[in-house]
Amino acid sequence: MTSKIRLDDLERLVGQEIGVSDWVVLDQPTIDAFADVTRDNQFIHVDPVASAASPFGGTIAHGFLTLSMLSYFAETALPVIADTEMGVNYGFDTIRFLAPVPSGSRIRARFVLKSAALRGSDRIQNRYEVTVEIDGSDKPALVAEWITLAVLSAAATSLTA
Repeated sequence: MTSKIRLDDLERLVGQEIGVSDWVVLDQPTIDAFADVTRDNQFIHVDPVASAASPFGGTIAHGFLTLSMLSYFAETALPVIADTEMGVNYGFDTIRFLAPVPSGSRIRARFVLKSAALRGSDRIQNRYEVTVEIDGSDKPALVAEWITLAVLSAAATSLTA
């Protein structure tokens, strides 16, 4: 995303939705490629015939594939914090897979900023409540509390000191 936010303005956004990603289709070739890379070839993901007889009625995306899309979703949805050199994944406090994502579904993410805190003089730790929606479904695919670190540039560090 090309929009930027000043470090000073971040705190006022706590508790607000600060981004909604683009829609992405999780089609069967994407699911198959993820299965190949992760070596998770369970039939519910890669075998349309066998999975048709499952409770899902067809193939579904891996939960971890859906989760792995968060980096892309953040890139398309979240404003960049001005004067940062990079952002890094710090981890998750919670992840819940609430609904299967059928092959061919469109998904997107909504981000609510839960907190933003200075860590040392060169990092901002952000906590996001993330909800991944499935187009046409009332139930989300997943919800998570995601923690990231924004590493500040030397110029920004001198402002916070």
